[in-house]
Amino acid sequence: MTPASPSFSTAPTASQGMKPSVFWRLADDIPKPMSTALMVLSIAVPFALWWIVASLDLVNDKFLPSPFQVAQALGRLWTDGFLLGDTAASIMRVTVGFLLAALVSIPIGIAMGAFASVRSLLEPIVGVVRYMPAPAFIPLLLIYLGLGEAPKIALIFMGTVFFNILMIMDAVKFVPKALLETTYTLGGQRRQALFQVITPYVVPNIIDTFRINIATSWNLVVVAELVAAENGLGKRIVLAQKFFNTDEIFACLIILGVIGFALDLSLRGLMKATCKWAMD
Repeated sequence: MTPASPSFSTAPTASQGMKPSVFWRLADDIPKPMSTALMVLSIAVPFALWWIVASLDLVNDKFLPSPFQVAQALGRLWTDGFLLGDTAASIMRVTVGFLLAALVSIPIGIAMGAFASVRSLLEPIVGVVRYMPAPAFIPLLLIYLGLGEAPKIALIFMGTVFFNILMIMDAVKFVPKALLETTYTLGGQRRQALFQVITPYVVPNIIDTFRINIATSWNLVVVAELVAAENGLGKRIVLAQKFFNTDEIFACLIILGVIGFALDLSLRGLMKATCKWAMD
């Protein structure tokens, strides 16, 4: 009598044991209309709460201006010519500082991830310096570089370059060894493995790194403008604070948030356009 062969057809799988769900899909996309609706809600709900609290006078408008007052402040800043000039100044500082950080961090991060010798040489000093708060260098930057644009750009550079380097290094370290072994098996050399395998593979991770760390650049530019600047959104916030114009402070904060969101969408679009293979 032969033993019955085990049957796996009646065993419930993980997916069979789950109740069907659209909202709680695990590691899967949700329908586009639902995604759009949730994105709208994420903005609409806080705005509605803000409007309700302001309308009911639950908080003095000097501490929490209404959306209408903030809109008036935006119009006033635009009419006076401050909004465009301050926004342009802040964008210029972030763009230059972060681009310089990107140009330095990409080759160094890839080299540290690809070569253990470079990693051993540079990781200790990078690890030490990145724990030093960038704003703590402001007095030295003012002494060394003066009161112009240089110290502000240098602060943004210092505050982002080391984090970029380490995140790119980690991305390179996780490149599958099978890809490199296949490259060498097919006759590829070290240079080809570095520039034609490793570098393209980590491009999506580099873009994600920039998406994360560019927020730090905006934090730092506001800090720099709070200390020493003739213009910029940070400077405008300081001036508004002196005269207790909280509506202008809210207006500047909203502009910063909109710019950041636009940058995030732009980098997402860049990834979709250049790394379609990584979006699957």
